Amino acid sequence: MQCHFCAGEMKKGKTTYTLNRAGYHLLIDDVPAWICSQCGEVYFEENAVDMIQGMIKNLDMQVNKVREAAIA
Repeated sequence: MQCHFCAGEMKKGKTTYTLNRAGYHLLIDDVPAWICSQCGEVYFEENAVDMIQGMIKNLDMQVNKVREAAIA
């Protein structure tokens, strides 16, 4: 597998996924991914992306509940 940016060799490894949203910051360590050995570009596995997107959806709902509770 080659990197789409630099055509370097992609190798399986683990990396950190980070997300900065209004209201919270998410940091997940040791997420399986393909990492370019040349430029460091990261491609996450499809199943990992699906799980992370589910987590984000749940976090968004929970953060909104906390905000609503703080107003009441």
